[in-house]
Amino acid sequence: MKFHQLVIKPLKETPAGADTINHQLLVQGGFVRQLMAGVYIYLPLGRKVLDKIREIVREEMDGIGGKEIYMPALHPSANWKKTGGWDNIDVLFKIKSRTGKDYALGQSHEEVVTPLAKEMIKSYKDLPLAVYQIQWKYRDELRAKSGILRGKEFEMKDMYSFHDTEEDFEQFYEQAKKAYLRIFKRLGLTAKVTEASGGSFTDKISFEFMVLTDAGEDDILYCPKCDFCINTEIATQKENDNCPHCKTQLKVGRASEAGNVFDLGQKFAKDFELTYQNKEGQKKHPIMGCYGIGITRAMGIIVEKNHDERGIIWPKSVAPFVTQLINIESLENAQKTYDALLENNIETLWDDRDESPGVKFKDADLIGCPVRLVVSAKTGDKIEWKQRNSEKIELLDLAEVIARLK
Repeated sequence: MKFHQLVIKPLKETPAGADTINHQLLVQGGFVRQLMAGVYIYLPLGRKVLDKIREIVREEMDGIGGKEIYMPALHPSANWKKTGGWDNIDVLFKIKSRTGKDYALGQSHEEVVTPLAKEMIKSYKDLPLAVYQIQWKYRDELRAKSGILRGKEFEMKDMYSFHDTEEDFEQFYEQAKKAYLRIFKRLGLTAKVTEASGGSFTDKISFEFMVLTDAGEDDILYCPKCDFCINTEIATQKENDNCPHCKTQLKVGRASEAGNVFDLGQKFAKDFELTYQNKEGQKKHPIMGCYGIGITRAMGIIVEKNHDERGIIWPKSVAPFVTQLINIESLENAQKTYDALLENNIETLWDDRDESPGVKFKDADLIGCPVRLVVSAKTGDKIEWKQRNSEKIELLDLAEVIARLK
């Protein structure tokens, strides 16, 4: 893509009212615009990042047997009244139609997927079953803040699984846990698995995938050496106590929830009279689990964890473009380089504007593509190569550039 084709260009100044790094840099860099508190417009650069996050999540969910579906955001109130959520979930958006009927905007989809599963599950042979979607969610947050980390409207991957036994659920959870950890690693994040309460979903213990960041909303107690981690709200240990696993001193950190899993038990199956016939010919309610990853939230967390004073430093896996090409005059060489990069399927943003080198370099750092390429009269037939996370500059020929990028 050429820079002049971007719908909205980067801003020269930090946006007013942006109190977190992700809000500041994503707005200033031209990735998002805030429509109102907790609601954002995702511009072409932001959409490309979200697409890449979605694809990574899809690959991992498909890999453990998840089947992708797409459920509506508008729900009949009867389903929520059947589960008790209509009166007990305070963040639920409620809508009354012109005909006087009540509806809810989905803040989760147990109330929709469970009756759907009644058509899918008749026998133990139909279990386990796992279906997922990537869908926008709506929550009536009183304090929508922290940029895209906490919103009224946000995109989420939610998966729901159905099992014959608790043991089968626990086995599937272990597969999902490993898939989640692979997802976060591919996103350039290190997540720790913590125990937490089940919240409004269930009275069972849930598990959250937390990423350490100052913009987080949870305090966790974690071991810097092993995987032990727990939310401070239910912890019996305190900072500097010995880790129960490896005896290393525990630390307290601020973290943001990037994903979660809940053991829903049989609650929703009972609410919707979902039963199946087991091996002994008896009717049973399946055990349910639900698994969430915030897609838009992940984008915000990546920015919080990967930036410097000049702007964003995107991991290659989710960067809007692999490289940003800058020409200082030398239009012919820039066109040749750009064409060669596209021919080799290398995603490139060419800053073709009639701007000073300083402006182009500043915007390249702000946008944060992994590699910056510069062609100029000074470099001749060579191309200046600089990685966003390094100060080292090299001069390479076009073939070397393409080989490295591929």
